[in-house]
Amino acid sequence: NLQLSHYCCDCLAHTCRRKKELKARTVWLGCPEKCEEKYPRNAIKNQKYNIFTFVPGVLYQQFKFFLNLYFLVVACSQFVPSLKIGYLYTYWAPLGFVLAVTMVREAVDEVRRYQRDKEMNSQLYSKLTNQRIPADMIFLRTTEKNGACFIRTDQLDGETDWKLKVAVSCTQRLPALGDLFSISAYVYAQKPQLDIHSFEGNFTREDTDPQIHESLSIENTLWASTVVASGTVIGVVIYTGKETRSVLNTSYAKNKVGLLDLELNRLTKALFLAQVVLSIVMVALQGFVGPWFRNLFRFVVLFSYIIPISLRVNLDMGKSAYGWMIMKDENIPGTVVRTSTIPEELGRLVYLLTDKTGTLTQNEMIFKRLHLGTVSYGTDTMDEIQSHIVHSGATPSRKSQAAAPKVRKSVSSRIHEAVKAIALCHNVTPVYESRAGVNGETESAEADQDFSDDNRTYQASSPDEVALVRWTESVGLTLVNRDLTSLQLKTPSGQILTFYILQIFPFTSESKRMGIIVREESTGDITFYMKGADVAMASIVQYNDWLEEECGNMAREGLRTLVVAKKSLSEEQYQDFENRYNQAKLSIHDRALKVAAVVESLEREMELLCLTGVEDQLQADVRPTLELLRNAGIKIWMLTGDKLETATCIAKSSHLVSRNQDIHVFRPVSNRGEAHLELNAFRRKHDCALVISGDSLEVCLRYYEHEFVELACQCPAVVCCRCSPTQKAQIVRLLQQHTANRTCAIGDGGNDVSMIQAADCGIGIEGKEGKQASLAADFSITQFKHIGRLLMVHGRNSYKRSAALGQFVMHRGMIISTMQAVFSSIFYFASVPLYQGFLMVGYATIYTMFPVFSLVLDQDVKPEMALLYPELYKDLTKGRSLSFKTFLIWVLVSVYQGGILMYGALVLFESEFVHVVAISFTALILTELLMVALTIRTWHWLMVVAEFFSLGCYVASLAFLNEYFDLSFITTRAFLWKVCAITLVSCLPLYIIKYLKRKFSPPSYSKLSS
Repeated sequence: NLQLSHYCCDCLAHTCRRKKELKARTVWLGCPEKCEEKYPRNAIKNQKYNIFTFVPGVLYQQFKFFLNLYFLVVACSQFVPSLKIGYLYTYWAPLGFVLAVTMVREAVDEVRRYQRDKEMNSQLYSKLTNQRIPADMIFLRTTEKNGACFIRTDQLDGETDWKLKVAVSCTQRLPALGDLFSISAYVYAQKPQLDIHSFEGNFTREDTDPQIHESLSIENTLWASTVVASGTVIGVVIYTGKETRSVLNTSYAKNKVGLLDLELNRLTKALFLAQVVLSIVMVALQGFVGPWFRNLFRFVVLFSYIIPISLRVNLDMGKSAYGWMIMKDENIPGTVVRTSTIPEELGRLVYLLTDKTGTLTQNEMIFKRLHLGTVSYGTDTMDEIQSHIVHSGATPSRKSQAAAPKVRKSVSSRIHEAVKAIALCHNVTPVYESRAGVNGETESAEADQDFSDDNRTYQASSPDEVALVRWTESVGLTLVNRDLTSLQLKTPSGQILTFYILQIFPFTSESKRMGIIVREESTGDITFYMKGADVAMASIVQYNDWLEEECGNMAREGLRTLVVAKKSLSEEQYQDFENRYNQAKLSIHDRALKVAAVVESLEREMELLCLTGVEDQLQADVRPTLELLRNAGIKIWMLTGDKLETATCIAKSSHLVSRNQDIHVFRPVSNRGEAHLELNAFRRKHDCALVISGDSLEVCLRYYEHEFVELACQCPAVVCCRCSPTQKAQIVRLLQQHTANRTCAIGDGGNDVSMIQAADCGIGIEGKEGKQASLAADFSITQFKHIGRLLMVHGRNSYKRSAALGQFVMHRGMIISTMQAVFSSIFYFASVPLYQGFLMVGYATIYTMFPVFSLVLDQDVKPEMALLYPELYKDLTKGRSLSFKTFLIWVLVSVYQGGILMYGALVLFESEFVHVVAISFTALILTELLMVALTIRTWHWLMVVAEFFSLGCYVASLAFLNEYFDLSFITTRAFLWKVCAITLVSCLPLYIIKYLKRKFSPPSYSKLSS
């Protein structure tokens, strides 16, 4: 539950405009009259256009490409009488169809975006239950008695664990809720910024003597898009709309264009150049006589079919077909294609940038190992630990100790101390769901001491700690209650042990450890417990000869390790520490360093209790999927907001980094000199995975961007931890700028949206973190393992089919342009069309369209083979299926066939023009149908139907084409054998060449299939 207080702003230099600089502001509580300017609208907008910009925007997106702009110019030229070649509909109808299809598709997508935005923006937020916080706020008050609550930040940083937030103590202490709106107070907030992990501000209450000043930090904030987990909270809004942390960390969606489209666009430019050169040659052979410039333009229009307008239509329809096939694949159920423009990109990927939590892992921790130095306990020996806990009890009596054998007593004591330390040293809070009172308020568990196991759940800022506390519960020591000052444990006998929290030292990425000082109520003993990473704890605990070895063993098993230690303190020792600690916290200069120095004075010669191993459950089939992708030549980078140790551990357990591969952990750097030294150290290593934090990455990119990217791209795997959403997108753009390779980003949380939208191909997973990533992605899948089939099978097919389809459509235009050139050259270079009206329209539609489009069903490799030999994917990334080499081959084929068809009809057989048209056009149709058959690698029954259907349509239409054909001639034997002879000469040599090539130089996939 969440309530918003009335707010206004006394802006120091507040801005609502994009171009103005964001600055700090003062926010007053309950004083609308002090507000001079308004905040930005607290609304989201994912639409690309509005009602006025839709048509111009879509037209611009279409005509910024050379292909469509060329068609527009050619079509417009037909309005000039002296340049008119044929009927207007032969030029404008195809162009209009292309634009209509595009506009309808864009309109549908735009309406869907509008509906999603409207649904989100129309939500009322005056009071909400388990909904996301609508704006960035300062936490003023809560119904929780401890003055704190938990929030979930999954859509902000991708972590599904709970974060503890603390209310401003000044407002939390107010007797009644109404008092909050009667005081004179304000919040001073720093200017809006990207960093979601820090905040600086002050809270000031003016109506007291003296005034109350309270510093504000990140623990007092409630960022937009997070969820309040417990109780009811009241906050004051400090940032809205585009100034919130979530919006600042989200990039705008871009119009993605596939690499194949860019390659085809370059080829069409080459064709246009050839077209112009051919026109100039024609005019030159005329001798530049008469109005040669007009004739030149007529020849350009006459040869315009060399760049067929049907290319765009066929490719777009093909992409839609690929999307339909992907969504109908039963092996990857639930897959959704949200962008039908780039399916072939799935077959060209070199870099895969993946999130960790919820993508590679389930974010479900399971306790796996407890090591005491001399003995290790796994999941199969937990009953033995429980028996030791039951035997030792809360505080073993002297009688029970004397009765037990010395060995068992020693083991029981050590196990009990270790479990007790694990049960106390954490920031976990038990929550009892059914204890909620009226108005959403949660009653304290202390009310009646009824700690029911049935409705208890745990909340913490780390899933590791929840796994540890759940494990202590399973072996008999249960955390039943916790507030800011105390916590309570229940023993197997039902006894409640109360411990008072004297001090707590939270985990930080710098210290890599956390600690707590507690006083046991029954004995008064004061104990300092600490747990942390082995690199941090090794120098803190007493000398031992097993810790380093066992940490290495657990790490190789993919477990996340924590070293647990303790130190007993006398009353005098603690009082001395407390005085020095409080004095350090009041320091104005170097406060953090002084506080750390005081804490470190306690961290000496601590008693090593145990080593724990926790496993983060991986998603199904993550390891074989990553291995499949690596074998396919795809380099995988893991970008996560989690801490370094966790990210490194998952990289090992998922086999993102192989067992025998070295890892270079990039040490923290803060300036140019340190970055230079660390880059040099990294450069000396070979075949080494890289692990780097977001802060160090920022420094490296600031001073050595090119050098860092060059070194990182040579790594077999890269792990970037503590990455903000903006940094994830920045890394994607860096790879795009510094390499010529295609990138893919995959994630499941709102913090992955920027990365997904920045990548050439974005894949979202519908997971525990919601659907934001899924809705923003180009492709949506339900499990990470589906990406293997999506790339190896559908990516391959989409790219191969689009390449074949695109080149064949261009061949279809080049062959008829060649025939036109031969015809014009023989008839004194006259700019007269060979085929007019319906013949040209029919040639590109019903006579050849279905067989040509049936190429979208072709496949060179069976799906099983593509998955069994992922190495085949490497050839796709080289772009050999569509290159200037393959294009030149198709040009030569087109010139040869066009020349044979036209010269055969003109020179060898007929002198009457109407007979020349009939013979050449019929031979042309048969040649195209045979060329489709020559191109196909795997026949589908629909391909056969398309071939015979098109042939049947042409034969049937001959009866109605009196304007173009002499029916008495085309029914003669002479017509039939002449057409067959020309067709045979144009196609048979190509079949022979194809057979010889496959026999003596077969492609790699044909070797596998054989």
